Amino acid sequence: KKIIQVDIDEMALGKFHPVEIPVWGDISVTTEAILDELPNPSESIDQRPDIAQRWSQWREEKARRRSRDRNQGINSAVLFDILSHVIPEDAVICVDVGNNTYSFGRYFECRRQSVLMSGYLGSIGFGFPAAMGAWAATHAIEGHQGRKVISISGDGGFGQYMAEFTTAVKYEMDITHILLNNSELAKISKEQRAGQWPVWQTSLQNPNFAEFASNCGGLGIRTENADNFAADLKKALEHDGPSLIEVVTDPELI
Repeated sequence: KKIIQVDIDEMALGKFHPVEIPVWGDISVTTEAILDELPNPSESIDQRPDIAQRWSQWREEKARRRSRDRNQGINSAVLFDILSHVIPEDAVICVDVGNNTYSFGRYFECRRQSVLMSGYLGSIGFGFPAAMGAWAATHAIEGHQGRKVISISGDGGFGQYMAEFTTAVKYEMDITHILLNNSELAKISKEQRAGQWPVWQTSLQNPNFAEFASNCGGLGIRTENADNFAADLKKALEHDGPSLIEVVTDPELI
């Protein structure tokens, strides 16, 4: 495929692979300029049937992945399938950095939710602080009050800013945090294996995060069985104030 790359950052043009035409500019302005020059009617190919077929195939693949179980924690495909069905349609979802975010992208099926992410800019720990900001914004903007704010992170990401849970309790922030606990920095472990290096210094010594949330004055729930997760999630979402669900997950089934 011939590639035209548009980026507001000049240094990003052609950074990862060769492009036919690099365009330094704002995507919205560039798109309008391109639309003005396109012939009408366009001779472009309708790709929707192909996309629908691929989407059907991916749903079948996701169903196959949900069936995997190594008895070493909950499968992320199962976890995010449950989240897809239970999280409110108008929720604001803040995702962190790590395998938890890759799994979110693979398995979560958005409806009308707003999703905030940091774009993997070396910003592990983004999820929960972003949720605090989103909560403040929903309370300040007319018509957005009452929207549920949800954050998702791994244990490594939440561990970097976990003390802020006390801030959420202090200001009675209605945030539900989903914490995927696999006791390691699993994304780094995966990268080390991919580079054929030994896995080095990625294990974590974690507290019981659910007990920590309860000690801070919020609601803490620990889930080790996928059969209990949907009920635990609904309980956390109904809680008036900050809640945290610690989900013991399999570091391999992402």
